[in-house]
Amino acid sequence: MPYTPYHFGPSGFVGLVFKKYIDIPVFVLANVVVDVEVLVINLLGLGWPVHRYAHTLLIGAVVGAFWALAAYPLRRLFKKIMTILYLPYQTSLRKMLISGILGAWLHVLIDSVYHYDVRLFWPSRVKPLYELLTKQQVKTLCIGFFVLAFIEYVLIVKSRMKQK
Repeated sequence: MPYTPYHFGPSGFVGLVFKKYIDIPVFVLANVVVDVEVLVINLLGLGWPVHRYAHTLLIGAVVGAFWALAAYPLRRLFKKIMTILYLPYQTSLRKMLISGILGAWLHVLIDSVYHYDVRLFWPSRVKPLYELLTKQQVKTLCIGFFVLAFIEYVLIVKSRMKQK
């Protein structure tokens, strides 16, 4: 994706729909953590393809798992934030690990359709998803999922408000 915020639509939607099984903050922020690789490569001027190792299913899983482990001590903060947002929040280390890995994989899958330098199945050079959709279609889908995530969020909040 040209900009990390495009990932918030799909990750927000999936996180909200599967909130019982997914730790939403870990899942959504795993999509940001993967792009730290792009930031570092650009800032250091390494001259490498910017979507290198973290943008693979193998290393992406490792990045997602490390993010979940780093986020585990923040679970009380996440609970407070989710309470402010009127979203239910119950987590465990297992749930956070699964969410970190799945969040990183979602990011990698989206980018593998959009960016030529993403090697999904690294070390293989096969790029089965590249240009499956046009860049504009990917952007439109991401924005569409953002709208759907917002609608899902409103429905969840309305439902919780009725329960009070």
